[in-house]
Amino acid sequence: MKQLLHKTFSTSLALLVLASTVSFTIEKHFCGDILVDVSLFADAQKCGMEALEIEMSAITKKMCCKDTVDFVQGQNELSLEAFDNLNFEQQLLLSTFIYSYLNLFEGLPQQVIPHKDYSPPNLISDIQILDQVFII
Repeated sequence: MKQLLHKTFSTSLALLVLASTVSFTIEKHFCGDILVDVSLFADAQKCGMEALEIEMSAITKKMCCKDTVDFVQGQNELSLEAFDNLNFEQQLLLSTFIYSYLNLFEGLPQQVIPHKDYSPPNLISDIQILDQVFII
């Protein structure tokens, strides 16, 4: 569960940075006051009135079709701070955090068990029963 949340959070932050830095244009074609086509990556399709507009331009100056282009500017400056640009307290906090975080995942040292390879003596008879000693 923890790994799933971590991966989801990391992916969403990466997509947020990507979405904030991408620039794109939105092209719209209007025929009169009616929106005919909207396009993000290619030219907007025309409504087919261009030939009529060329003929009408000789008679009147007003055209009924118009194209609008909206440019969405993404963030183009990401601030990357170097470790040397931080003041002493920030450097101390960052280095302490990294040191404690890395040591958090170190394994415990291997414990030495001195009697691991020791085999107990062979019992010939049960001494408690021979001496009639019982724990009550």
